[in-house]
Amino acid sequence: MLARRPRNPLQALQRRTQELKLQVDGLLSESQLKEALEASKRRDIYQRCIQLKQAIDENKDALQKLNKADEPAPIGNYNQKKEDEHSLLDKLTHQLQELAVSISRENITEIGALPEREEGDNSAEEAEEEDDDEEEESEDTGDEEETEEEEKQEHESQQQATGKEYIAIGDFTAQQAGDLTFKKGEILLVIEKKPDGWWIAKNTKGNKGLIPRTYLEPYNKEEGQDSSEEGSEEDTEVGDQTAEGAAVKQRTDSHWNAVRKAISEINTIDVLTTMGAIPSGFRPSMLFQLLEEGNQFQASYFLQPELTPSQLAFRDLMWDAKAGTIKSIPSRVSFILTLWSCKMIPLPGTSIQVLSRHVSLCLFDGNKVLSNIHTVRATWQPKKPKTWTFSPQVTGILPCLLDGDCFIRSNSSSPDLGILFELGISYIRNSTGERGELSCGWVFLKLFDASGIPIPANLLPETLIGSMCSIHLLIFYRQILGDVLLKDRMSMQSADLISNTVLATFPKLLEQPDMMDALRSSWAEKESTLKRSEKRDKEFLKAMFLLVYHNCMVPLLHSTLLPPYRWAEEETEAARWKVITDFLKQNQDGEGGLQALLSPHGVHEPFDISEQTYDFLGELRKNTA
Repeated sequence: MLARRPRNPLQALQRRTQELKLQVDGLLSESQLKEALEASKRRDIYQRCIQLKQAIDENKDALQKLNKADEPAPIGNYNQKKEDEHSLLDKLTHQLQELAVSISRENITEIGALPEREEGDNSAEEAEEEDDDEEEESEDTGDEEETEEEEKQEHESQQQATGKEYIAIGDFTAQQAGDLTFKKGEILLVIEKKPDGWWIAKNTKGNKGLIPRTYLEPYNKEEGQDSSEEGSEEDTEVGDQTAEGAAVKQRTDSHWNAVRKAISEINTIDVLTTMGAIPSGFRPSMLFQLLEEGNQFQASYFLQPELTPSQLAFRDLMWDAKAGTIKSIPSRVSFILTLWSCKMIPLPGTSIQVLSRHVSLCLFDGNKVLSNIHTVRATWQPKKPKTWTFSPQVTGILPCLLDGDCFIRSNSSSPDLGILFELGISYIRNSTGERGELSCGWVFLKLFDASGIPIPANLLPETLIGSMCSIHLLIFYRQILGDVLLKDRMSMQSADLISNTVLATFPKLLEQPDMMDALRSSWAEKESTLKRSEKRDKEFLKAMFLLVYHNCMVPLLHSTLLPPYRWAEEETEAARWKVITDFLKQNQDGEGGLQALLSPHGVHEPFDISEQTYDFLGELRKNTA
């Protein structure tokens, strides 16, 4: 009798992977059989997703431990076969993650999806009848009476603790006897929260009934009032009247909704965490989502002039004929903020590679974002991974992205004005190569409850957040902007394009921290060669700044050797900085920008008219007053 030939370990794992693939394919097909699965079926599919995910992880671990020496016979392309097997397992994991999230959204987070009623759960009216029966039975004498009276008091105290007001976020019509009909914006008092998601509530008229919890949001009476004098009628909606006749106002501003949406997506985040897609303690970044919407939250946008409501003059850019420059604009809030450290940061785990640890901050009035979103990168030590630190002051060649000293300027009169901080990471997923942004928490610091270091009113816009190490460069830009728009224009009614390279390209520079570092370094080198009397001459300094800008920044912006700027991409950042430092070193020995542009060693992109002309009508900010 021949002995049975032993199966090699890799082959056994391949067979197991194929079995798992068949199960995943079957689960995907099963989930697509009906457009809307029953709740019990969705729960079953979700549980099977988790079980399959665990089985796939076990197969991954076993595959990782395999060595070529474990095989009883040689196998060709062994390493390639292991990689192919690992890729297939990653693909199956990704399919399960997507299915689990979609099932969870259908079952939990989708507004209007009604919870499944428990068997025997009739109506709130029946619940009231049961309460009445209990009251009748409590009239008996003896210890039994005292016991039931205590139980009744305990039940009432629980109801009182549960009694919390909620606001309806949609219309609901009763589907069966005992349901309570309500309209969007109506305030409801929840009496009892049932585990099946159908709660007992009472409206302002005293009617009771069952309502689906998916149609409710917690109601805060303070949020029903305007929190900012700057709020417009478009920021609020007037809902139904309460029993006392007070108008109910529901915030509809997109920024606040973005914050609430990010915070309330706990169910979906729990699913992603369970499936290994998002590390525990993290959720999608809200401020990053706002930055993706356009340039309205970038510093370059707030650096541009703003028109008055009449659209006939600049509101925040005025000329001082006596001083021969633009007027200094005072702001209601003007101070310096220093970032030091963050502690007890959750660990991101091993499923993702962290590209950047940072804090993003902006002015926030509890309703909407009022400024640009400024980001400062943190540093950390492998021995203390839960602690992030920031440089208290950036000097020399340190990048401005690490500058923990931030200036804050705002002219908002909102009593709720404060700074919203969001701790976040940029990451790349090891299994799929997917890039993304996650947040591990927010902090809101009200400005009028904390002490800050004031700085003198200067030539910056009245609303702006930025790093202290670049503040002098921003002031130069605003001075040049004032000269071009207010002093040198032939006619204030002219809306023609203006030929000025600095005004046309500086906003692009502001969104590229390494280019700002290059400009800061070049200007510091030039400034060190100036005499004391020259440093006191504002017009001379301005002329020298223009010279440095044209010699250094213009050739760099058009260099084909400089890769496009990408946030939190280490290889790109290193490649860009090498090009920048090589250019600055060559520029020290050359004759300026013209020599660099004519040099046979450098290849430059053709000049575009949009990079040489400034269209202030297209760049200026719209008045929001």
